[in-house]
Amino acid sequence: MEEIGIVQSIDGVIAKVLVKRKSICDKCTEGKCLLTEGGAIIEAFNQVKAREGQRVKVVFRPYSYLKGSVIIYGIPAIALVVGAIVGKEFLSRFIETIDPDLLSAIGGFGLFLIAFIAVRAITSRMEKKVEYKPIVEEILPPETVDEE
Repeated sequence: MEEIGIVQSIDGVIAKVLVKRKSICDKCTEGKCLLTEGGAIIEAFNQVKAREGQRVKVVFRPYSYLKGSVIIYGIPAIALVVGAIVGKEFLSRFIETIDPDLLSAIGGFGLFLIAFIAVRAITSRMEKKVEYKPIVEEILPPETVDEE
C-alpha cells in the first residue's frame, strides 16, 4: 500500500506527511492519524531524508500491515470463539443454574474484552517502534497543474 503526500514537518527520523483523506478515514476509530481539512497527517520513517514541503511517496510494509491486521482483527475474533466454546462446554458443567447458551455468550464476550484490552496494549507498544511505521520511500517532483 502506498500514498502520495506532502511533508509537513520533520522530527528526527520521523516525517509527518499530509496525505489525501480517504472515505475510510471517516469510519476509523483508531485515532492514529491526525485528520485535517486538507487530509490525514501520518508519521513515517524518513529514510530518504525528505524536507518540509517536498512531495513524497509513503509505503506501508506488507509484513507490518499484515501483522497489524492479524493482531487487531484476528486475536479478538479467535478469543470470541474460544470464549464461547469454553463458556458453553466447561462453565456449564460448574454453573448448572444458568443456561449454557448464556454462559457461552458471557464467556465469548468476556474473553473478547480481555483480548481487546491486550491488543490495545500491544499496538500502543508497536506504534512506537520505527520498524512498524510507514516509510518515506521516494521524493517526487512537485506536482504541476496543466493550464488549459
